[in-house]
Amino acid sequence: MDRGVLMATVASRAGALTAAILSAEGYTDAEVMLRVKAGDESAFDYLVQKYRRPLVSFMYRMARNTAAAEDLAQEVFLRVYRSRQTYEASAKFTTWLYRIATNLAVNHARDTRHERPEVTVSLDEPDEESGATPDVADGKVSAEEFLVRRERMLAIRAKVEGLPERQKLAVIMHKYQQMDYKQIAEVLKLSESATKSLLFRAYETLREQLKEFV
Repeated sequence: MDRGVLMATVASRAGALTAAILSAEGYTDAEVMLRVKAGDESAFDYLVQKYRRPLVSFMYRMARNTAAAEDLAQEVFLRVYRSRQTYEASAKFTTWLYRIATNLAVNHARDTRHERPEVTVSLDEPDEESGATPDVADGKVSAEEFLVRRERMLAIRAKVEGLPERQKLAVIMHKYQQMDYKQIAEVLKLSESATKSLLFRAYETLREQLKEFV
């Protein structure tokens, strides 16, 4: 199954079992993936629907290009589908998923390191630090305040982008994907203590470099 057929199939299919899985509180993602392994296509739909947006967000923060982020997220799901027969629920599903995503993101970053990233900030894009959404239209945020926030967001992005590769990955997973130390450690194949140390160094670097915005 190629990428186009895969995503077209997911977009058009609305199987009865997908609804059943969505409403079944007892299923873990690993159990759903085991259904995929057993040939349940609607279980795969469920995983795509659940993780597509988080993966596109993760890939965008790595690639800084909207089209590339979409393509990379689709490639992750394609690899998940192709690997379904060898899947073993020995680790948390998201650990396995983000390990695939991380490998793809790192390879893409290395292949495109000399390309200029997109620099886009939408009026309704959440602030990188607070998560709040600036709203110029309702008068709560002035144009000047919005420009200051925009400058701050771009500065944070640039500094995160400039971190060493592993620190950058850890920060994105911790801050933006809300993954805990244990899960990040498993994705990066580090101990929890090494992961905490990695994040401490990354956040200290960011604090020092962004102190004018704090």
